[in-house]
Amino acid sequence: MLDIKLLRESPDLVREALKNRNADVDLDAVLQLDTTRRQLLHEVEQLRAQQNRASQEIADAKKAKQDAADQIAEMRALSARIKELDERCKGVGAELEAQLLLIPNIPHETVPAGTDESDNRLERTWGGIPEFDFEIKDHIELGEALGILNFECAAKLSGARFCLFRGAGARLERALINFMLDTHTEEHDYVEILPPFLVSSETMQGSGQLPKFASEAFHIAESDLWLVPTAEVPLTNIHRDEILAEADLPLRYTAYTPCFRSEAGSYGKDVRGLLRNHQFDKVELYKFTKPEDSWEELEKLTGHAESILQRLGLPYRVVTLSTGDLGFSAAKTYDLEVWLPGQNTYREISSCSNCTDFQARRANIRYRADKKPQFVHTLNGSGLAVGRTVIAILENYQQADGSIEIPPALRSYMGGRVKIEAPDD
Repeated sequence: MLDIKLLRESPDLVREALKNRNADVDLDAVLQLDTTRRQLLHEVEQLRAQQNRASQEIADAKKAKQDAADQIAEMRALSARIKELDERCKGVGAELEAQLLLIPNIPHETVPAGTDESDNRLERTWGGIPEFDFEIKDHIELGEALGILNFECAAKLSGARFCLFRGAGARLERALINFMLDTHTEEHDYVEILPPFLVSSETMQGSGQLPKFASEAFHIAESDLWLVPTAEVPLTNIHRDEILAEADLPLRYTAYTPCFRSEAGSYGKDVRGLLRNHQFDKVELYKFTKPEDSWEELEKLTGHAESILQRLGLPYRVVTLSTGDLGFSAAKTYDLEVWLPGQNTYREISSCSNCTDFQARRANIRYRADKKPQFVHTLNGSGLAVGRTVIAILENYQQADGSIEIPPALRSYMGGRVKIEAPDD
């Protein structure tokens, strides 16, 4: 959520930012709601002052044993008017709050202006694209031939856009989760969290998923609980409505969760395989920082996500998202895109974002500095999306005989196994 003072004092700056984001927001209507609410508050304050004076006059009249009927009538009229204005003020305030929740974050000045992903800026690449002297396969062909991925069985169990991992495939998924968590906790100084996978509407709103992205999440209406679309949601809200100690910042958390997304509006796109499923595993990185430290911490967080790809020997590139491709809560985002030989292209495997104080305002997360509480900055990133890491390993490490070489960094997590091979008939 943006600071209402920013909208009042710098409306042109906000308009330009929303234009660059291709965001359809009627800022004039929002500002009018704010003006109306402040006018109502001012009128209520004046009436309360009159009410206080009338109350004192009644007390004085009674003390002097004088008739106070006129003052009492005035008091009743004032009370009725104040009640009416209070109700109007609450209604206008609720509408203002609802509108503010729909306004995206302001992009940082270093974010390239653009309309979509084609305007993203390449920052760097790592690793060489592998060359094969045989006809390569994609992860679907490889996984099904090896008996480690079964999409047909998953469809029987749950419908489209699910996968059943079997044998070495299930072990590989689990190995990656443990490898990522161990690296981030033991080497990058994150505290591991295992949060609930069902969260309240208030929790979804605090991280920016509600109300805008309700159609993209799975909701259990009877209990008003949501399946987490990402661990970012519960991690953001761990310190909701708290004032943190400045000395404790930055706080660094990492969490594994399954993630559940309806993928509304994306049907027909990446429907095959593991790229865009309704359920997938992810290890998340999250930070609460002081505002002056958040941009340096974004670079560090991005480097932590990159280190996983480097240790796995997976070629990737880093791009800065343009204003037109930026996520709702983010002020700046680096996407890590891993090379997938089966698609002959790079695909996003991690988004590392600084959300500045946008989420902290929604969730009311502050820290005490110079005796006056201030909002923290929040940062998040995938460290990494596990299913897409499986895709990258299968496709980049495939062998001519259809087997998969296991990256050296993972072999101890795979019980010392060096390869994934098709089972003997």
